[in-house]
Amino acid sequence: MTILGVTCRPEVPPERLKEVVRAAEDGGLDELWLWEDCFWGGAASAAAAALAWTSRLRVGIGVLPVPLRNVALTAMETAMLHRLFPGRVTVGVGHGVQSWMEQVGARAESPLTLLREYLDALRALLRGERLTVHGRYVHLDDVALGWPPATAPAILAAATGPRTLRLSGELADGTVLDSSTTPGQLRSAREAIDAGRAACR
Repeated sequence: MTILGVTCRPEVPPERLKEVVRAAEDGGLDELWLWEDCFWGGAASAAAAALAWTSRLRVGIGVLPVPLRNVALTAMETAMLHRLFPGRVTVGVGHGVQSWMEQVGARAESPLTLLREYLDALRALLRGERLTVHGRYVHLDDVALGWPPATAPAILAAATGPRTLRLSGELADGTVLDSSTTPGQLRSAREAIDAGRAACR
């Protein structure tokens, strides 16, 4: 099955988003993808608006930067989107651009450790679990969502380096690659992702 979609870059003014959404749906596309770059606009609020303006289009967020967002907040916003628009939302998370994370005082010394802890906690919260976690970066004390999704949604992870690609295969339901990925890099990425999946079986 072929899925056709389009990305709305964060540089597009917010007041033009409705026009983009309508054009994507009227053009017969299946998906509209948004991403959260510092310091343009919040992707969760943009996704909610886009979903409300259409009855069919799927909306993806690729990706939310984990150093910038507490995992409980990401879980809350993801759950809300899935409850309001079931089956029409895809959320991805990633390291974020490190220079931007440093600008806001959120740069992690070990982005890989943060992403591992974050994915574990996010997926558990979205399954409706109650969590107490005291990791290097993720700290939760008896936290559970008041309104978890009816079914646990897929969570994607952005990855470029081999260790993050392997981690995405191990802990995420899919991987977001950037637009500069070459066919050769794609083959290498698939190998790393598959190795991560095999390791967790």
